Amino acid sequence: MHIYRFLLLNLILMMTTLISSGQAHAQQPAPYYRIAEIVVDSTQLTAYNAALKEQMNTAIRLEPGVLAYTALADKSNPAHITIFETYASIAAYQAHIQTAHFKKYKAAVEGMVQSLTLRDMNAIGIVSK
Repeated sequence: MHIYRFLLLNLILMMTTLISSGQAHAQQPAPYYRIAEIVVDSTQLTAYNAALKEQMNTAIRLEPGVLAYTALADKSNPAHITIFETYASIAAYQAHIQTAHFKKYKAAVEGMVQSLTLRDMNAIGIVSK
């Protein structure tokens, strides 16, 4: 449960930034939130982490619709990774998965990922200090 609290805080901070900067308007599409829960072959964890970081950094740098990534490894089992992803819209996510850098990442990690669970999320509320 601690990971979800951390991810919710990340979401809150980002939404607060968007609202305070005047970028959140009723006419804009709703942000799209996704959590990816990944189990990686522990013998390939270093290579997986490098591929993941490259993909995340490239997406943030090149794609305006990719707003944030938070990738976390379970302290007791670092091969269990949770990624909180935030996109400007579902269309931004759909464009993201068609990019060359995302396809490169998927090909690179194909033999490393033992399981992948994707969860689409809705924001319930935003509270921050």
